[in-house]
Amino acid sequence: MTSQNVSVRVSEFIIGGLDLVRRPVAVGVVILIVYVVAVVANIINILFIINDQKLHKPMYLLICNLAVVDIMYTSSASPTMIGVLVAGVKTISYVPCLIQMFAFQLGWVMEMFALAVMAFDRLLAVSCPFHYHSYLTNARTLVLTYFLWMVGCCFVAVFPATVIPLPHCYSVLKYAYCDYAAVLRTTCVDPEYYFNLVAVVMFLILFLTFIFICLSYVGIIFFVKLSSDSDKKKMSSTCLSHLIVVTCYYSPVFLLVILTRLGVVLTLEARNGLNIGSILGPSIVNPFVYCLRTKEIKYKIINTFKKVLTSQ
Repeated sequence: MTSQNVSVRVSEFIIGGLDLVRRPVAVGVVILIVYVVAVVANIINILFIINDQKLHKPMYLLICNLAVVDIMYTSSASPTMIGVLVAGVKTISYVPCLIQMFAFQLGWVMEMFALAVMAFDRLLAVSCPFHYHSYLTNARTLVLTYFLWMVGCCFVAVFPATVIPLPHCYSVLKYAYCDYAAVLRTTCVDPEYYFNLVAVVMFLILFLTFIFICLSYVGIIFFVKLSSDSDKKKMSSTCLSHLIVVTCYYSPVFLLVILTRLGVVLTLEARNGLNIGSILGPSIVNPFVYCLRTKEIKYKIINTFKKVLTSQ
């Protein structure tokens, strides 16, 4: 793409990234089922935490925040892919596309922020068990969460701010939804400068949050070694849920980013597969991990179902 291309007025984009999918309806139905289960499971987690006063603690507020992030993250792209694959609706208007791009990138950033804060929460719980509730109160947790949302919005504002002023020469998006790379490739300019600009911002967030999580677990391991066997078991159980969630989120993201930066040319199918996995994977794994491995939430769900069954 060069500046010599003739710019056109784009009122809507055509999503062409899923044109080569075999059996699109079957794939779309699978994405639909996973999406619905992920959203419902996260909403249930949120409702249980909100309605139970005993769960109004920093750790559960952070789980609730993660559930909100997961709902936004998966809802930013999944409905569009489902519409393309199942209903054959391949167009999206310009403004909704930019909103989707902003929501998707914000979900991407906030997922990392949420996991980093949860790692810090676990570090405090392990290193300062007797002063934990005085250091990290509900009010401080909420203030920290709001602050991170504001910081996330500021970072993500770079995306629409760099795209909106640019003239467009194409209306077909090469990827499965309105992400930054897809929209930028429809413009008449050389995208390399903008890719590099955004890559710096995203790499900083990606690697700084990951390094912060790793350092938190180095501290956790140090304090666990100094603890009794019973405390070690309890700490390990508490941290395992978070480790599962971190692994589930960062694995496809790192794979996609590292392969791209190394110059490995991915097929469109491989890229779409990694992107869909990074969107839907954490959103459906997170609520079930915290439901099954957090005994307070698990017992609350079990007791609720028992009450429903006995009332019938």
